[in-house]
Amino acid sequence: MKKNENSADRTARITIGLLALIAAFVWLDAIGGSILGFVAGLIGLVLIGTGLAGYCPLYRLIGVSTCRACGEQANSVRHNS
Repeated sequence: MKKNENSADRTARITIGLLALIAAFVWLDAIGGSILGFVAGLIGLVLIGTGLAGYCPLYRLIGVSTCRACGEQANSVRHNS
């Protein structure tokens, strides 16, 4: 599995994923059976998982990579950093 996320992308995914998990358990009451809480928790887990792995299956399907060091320069999304 080749990485297709740069460090900023990974950091954003992990941060948003943690916020989604917090929202799921604090505000949306995921433990009490709220559907919205369950969905927020699931999205949070997916974002954290893809952020930690550095790989996004959706990016692979659409041919995008934000990782310049991964060798997929032709399809990479350009960031000014």
